[in-house]
Amino acid sequence: MANSVYEINKGINQPLVFKGLKAQYIWYLGAGLVILLILFAVLYLIGLPTMVILAFIGTAGFFLFTKVYKLSKTYGQYGMMKKAGRRLLPRVIKCRSRRLFLNQ
Repeated sequence: MANSVYEINKGINQPLVFKGLKAQYIWYLGAGLVILLILFAVLYLIGLPTMVILAFIGTAGFFLFTKVYKLSKTYGQYGMMKKAGRRLLPRVIKCRSRRLFLNQ
């Protein structure tokens, strides 16, 4: 069995980790790279100069990598989903009547 160059941590009850990215952030980075590839092809077919396209895609790719790694480091495996779910919870539950709690 040959050893892989890349080490993927898939232990029991452990998040999938690849080069410092955790869990769903691997998919976010992959989707972003596919979008950049499609954008490169569209800009090339439009006829923009190749060096301009490469500069734009390189800059966008740099910002994509830094943003995804920052999200992964900040929120961890489930933190971003927890933050999104927290917005759906009410801040306060008001009960203006005692009828709910009285036995009738």
